[in-house]
Formats: sequence, C-alpha cells, structure tokens
Amino acid sequence: MTAVSSEVPRHLPAPSAKVGVTSVGVVLAIVLGSAVYHAAGPIMTLLFGIGIALGLVLFHSRFGFTSAWRQVVVVGQGAAIRAHMLMLAVACLLFAVILGSGLGLSGVPKGTVLPTSIGVALGAFLFGIGMQVGGSCASGTLFAVGSGQTAILYTLGGFVLGSIASAFAADWIVYMQSLGPTVNLAATPWGYPGGLLISFAIIGAIVGISLVVQRLRKPPPVEQPPTAHGVLRVLRGAWPLWVGALLLAGLNALTLFVAGGPWGITSAFALWGAKILGWVGIDISHAPYWSVPRNAAALHASVLTDRVSVMDFGIMIGALIASALAGAFVLHRAVPWRMALGAVLGGIAMGFGARLAGGCNIGAYFSGVASFSLHGWLWGVMAIGGTLVGVRLRPLFGLGNPKPTDSVC
Repeated sequence: MTAVSSEVPRHLPAPSAKVGVTSVGVVLAIVLGSAVYHAAGPIMTLLFGIGIALGLVLFHSRFGFTSAWRQVVVVGQGAAIRAHMLMLAVACLLFAVILGSGLGLSGVPKGTVLPTSIGVALGAFLFGIGMQVGGSCASGTLFAVGSGQTAILYTLGGFVLGSIASAFAADWIVYMQSLGPTVNLAATPWGYPGGLLISFAIIGAIVGISLVVQRLRKPPPVEQPPTAHGVLRVLRGAWPLWVGALLLAGLNALTLFVAGGPWGITSAFALWGAKILGWVGIDISHAPYWSVPRNAAALHASVLTDRVSVMDFGIMIGALIASALAGAFVLHRAVPWRMALGAVLGGIAMGFGARLAGGCNIGAYFSGVASFSLHGWLWGVMAIGGTLVGVRLRPLFGLGNPKPTDSVC
C-alpha cells in the first residue's frame, strides 16, 4: 500500500517477460488441449480454449470479487462493484439473446435458475466470510494459482476439503436449497425484455448507491498495477476493469452457447477431491452426493470429460501464460503459518458454502444473475454480509484491510 497523493497513481512499467515460463504455459496448453480433444472431442476442446481466454482476462484485468466487496465495505470504494454491474448488464443482454433464441452448439441452452432459498442465503454468507479469510474467491483462486501465487494453493486445498465434506451432507443441502421459491425474472408476460428491464433497474440502483457511498466516504483512488504501454499492453499490460467486465460477460455467454449452460467453477473441486481420495485408496462413492447417477457417472469417468474441470484447467494455464508475459509470474515459497491457516479455513468455508448455495461467485452470482434468476442477487447480498464478518476476522490471520489513507489495491 502507498500513501495517497492528490492524483490517481500512474501505471508503473511492466517488468520483462519470462520467456521460459511462457513457453511452459504454451506447451501445457497444447498438450492438455490435445488430451482433451482425444478424451472428449471438439466441443470440450473449445471450452478448454474459452477457459484459457478467461484466465488471460482475469489476470490482465485483475478482475476480483473478494477485493471488490472488501473495498466497498471497508473504505467505500465502489469502482470494482460498478465494473461488476457493467459485466452483469452486458451478460444479461447476451444471455437474453441466446436463451430467447434457444440456439446453441450443445442443444437448447439453459440458464442457471435455482430457488431463492435458505441454502443460497446461508451458503453465500459462509462463502463471503471464507473469501475474505482465504484471500480469494473461486475465480481468483484459479488465476492466482496459475500466476504463481503458491500461497493460494492452501486456499485451493481448503476448497477441495470443504467440497469433500459437502458430499456427505448432500441430502441436507438439497433440503436447504428447496426452502424457497424459484423466481425467474424473465418468466413474466413480457419475457426476456421484461427480465432485462428488471435486471437493469436493479443494476442501476446498485450503481447509484455505490456512487452515493463513495461521495460520502471519499475513499482513496484505486492503485494501478505495473503495465506495458501501447500495443504491448494487449499482451503484457494491465487492462482497465471495464475491458475485463465486457470480455468476461462475452466469454460467459460464449460458454452458454457452446456448452448449453453458463460458466461455473466449484463443482470440479468436489470431483477432484473424490478422485484424489480414490487414488490413495479412500472410496467415498457411497457419500450421498456421489450416489446421484449423474454425479456417479462423472466420478467414474475421466476428469478430462468434465466440462467444469476442463475450463478450470484452462483458466490456470491462461493465467500462467498471461502472468509470464507480463513478467509477474513469481513463486512465493514462504507463507506465514497464520496466513496459511486462514487460507485453508477460508477455502473450507467457501468449498462447503458453494455447494450449499448451489454455486460460487461465478456459478451462482455471475451466471445466476445473467440467467435472470433472483437467487443470483440473493447470493450477492449475502456474500456482502459475509464480507462484513470476514474483514473483521482477517487480522487474526495476519491479513490487513485497506485504510482510508491508503491506495486501494
């Protein structure tokens, strides 16, 4: 953190690209892409490519969810929240076209529409606490791991542990998810145009509130990461948040068109956990979650045939390539024990919370809102509630919070 001046901090120059690491990332992309093609065919390979693109965008735009909510609740800085709203507005528009037309490469596309339930409320609140203590959200965890931030491996490990635990509580989770009405904002006499108007009204209200809060609290400017300039900024620079918002909206819509369903992340963590336990001789296929035929089939199939896993792999590789090109790939080996403990506990809370809520900041919040499901908005509100608790717990694990006299990063 740096002291606030009277001007918005200028971009620092980007360090030299790491050619060796970039080459490793490209080779990984080619090898894994070929393996995906042979295991699952061209559609899955295309989704792997979309995952790589998501990793590139997430890294270059530093598009965060954890920091966005922390900034707004601690110092009143709403720039990142307004970027969220731009992303959601564009995604709603694109989803309306795709869902309304019923056209897609994998049959009729379906949005993520779930009950506005107690399960969503409790799960999102728990996720909000976890992402502040763990230091990252679901998408942030993947692109941070890919960019060499090895401390986030503790968060990813916790995510997997929480997901494993949720498999044994699946019956209770299903019950909690049923305690509420399913509300599709597009299921009105006005259809998707009506859903768009309602969604835009909510988005406009949030933008207005964030501007009022920012004017009252006068937060510091947003700190800018190092970046290349000119044409090189495309591959080696930090992109404006609005660019990240537009590209993420477009890529989620492209995922809907190609896969028949929106972008998601955390269901893969439950699969990875079960697979890892199976490799060491611990069989959890009897857990309620894995007793569901669809889930059981995924457990016994190759992980390269699981759409969410394949896209998650792509995100990590995309972030690796992007960070290496930007000269920002650095392995962090020494992690203080309190921070490591917080990362694991936060990951566990997010892993379990995501399953309880039916998704994370991507699958439930981003894709839910874009699909015109009211549960997506409930997820966002409850995650902010969890953030209010989480920021108070961060100092216990050696983590700081932005101060009114610091630039926000």
